[in-house]
Amino acid sequence: MEVIYEVADHVATITLNRPDKLNAWTANMARTAGAAMQTADQDPEVRVIVLTGAGRGFCAGADMSLLTSIVSDGLDPETSPASRRAPLPEVSKPVIGAINGHAVGLGLALAVFCDIRIAAESAKFGTAFARRGLVAEFGLAWMLPRLVGLGTAMEMLLSARLVDAAEARQIGLVSRVLPDEAFAATVAEYAREMAVGVSPRSTQVIKRQVYQGLSQTLDHAFQVAENEMLSSLRCEDFREGVAHFLEKRAPRFTGR
Repeated sequence: MEVIYEVADHVATITLNRPDKLNAWTANMARTAGAAMQTADQDPEVRVIVLTGAGRGFCAGADMSLLTSIVSDGLDPETSPASRRAPLPEVSKPVIGAINGHAVGLGLALAVFCDIRIAAESAKFGTAFARRGLVAEFGLAWMLPRLVGLGTAMEMLLSARLVDAAEARQIGLVSRVLPDEAFAATVAEYAREMAVGVSPRSTQVIKRQVYQGLSQTLDHAFQVAENEMLSSLRCEDFREGVAHFLEKRAPRFTGR
């Protein structure tokens, strides 16, 4: 299986599973990973999604055999690595990118569209496109400047150099860097804490606010926030949020 899907403790873990190829992206992987994201998003038992890679890589970009076949045989829109856009902002639940190794080219695009990015110490990031005669794909030219700033994004895209985990943390590409040996377990615990410790209703509304806010005026975003706050004050999770704090116990959020 090129993609492994597992659910435990309200967390869906989607693992890209071509470790011998550093999880290089294929057309089949695009279909199965996309289907797994949809399954997790529609499952009421799932509150948080983790996207990661098997072995030493997160995703090393488009599989080279895919690119060589385009050179020799021409472009097939159905199998082109650019034929399927990253769906992560459309997923309503929080997506944590557990960047366990190289995230390059299309792999970097997958990483930047995760809501939270956590990197292992050995992880490396790069755009690669200019080194292949290609251009920034999957919305990377839109999202990367919003994460690291215009100047840094331009430098990464135009030079196509590799950025290590420490620099990625410094420029804001990732929020945390963790030791390799405890990486998977630490990310899993972080995801579990999010799944039970915060309101799943709140996380979905906040995620929607943030992404929609990128194209809204401040006045519009303020009005949306006012309306959403009024709705929140009427929901079960608000009452539970107050109750568990006053009663000094763990929350029992329902998402309603």
